[in-house]
Amino acid sequence: MDSIKPLFTASATCIGGRNSHVESTDGSVKVDLSVPKEMGGPGKPGTTTPEHLFAAGYCACFGGAVDYVAKQKKKNASGAKVTCSVSIGAREGGGFALAVKMRVEDRTIPGAELKAIVNEAHEKVCPYSHATRGNIAVDLEVIGG
Repeated sequence: MDSIKPLFTASATCIGGRNSHVESTDGSVKVDLSVPKEMGGPGKPGTTTPEHLFAAGYCACFGGAVDYVAKQKKKNASGAKVTCSVSIGAREGGGFALAVKMRVEDRTIPGAELKAIVNEAHEKVCPYSHATRGNIAVDLEVIGG
């Protein structure tokens, strides 16, 4: 396991797990959670899930990593559209697991170049990718110009 020198730390608290309110300690995130109907819950309107929050964080971080790698290669990927889909499902061995589909689209960069940038961002830069590697399936889809 890599050790780090923290540059920033975010904290959030919830009481009640998937049917609760979660809030960051600085107040920048305040959401109500509900188990979706597809998982046997009430799926309350106006609520979100941990998977939504993970998808939002991962796509934002991954987009930053893609832009960072592109800049190193004298390209501009600041307009890349990154969509992260997070699925949850039962594991064969019991319990639950996640799977991710990450779609990156930037028609201003040729497909092969964008694919190389995305792969480098995934393999070498993005901390979410480092955290998920070997733990959950991450499928990358790249659409360039």
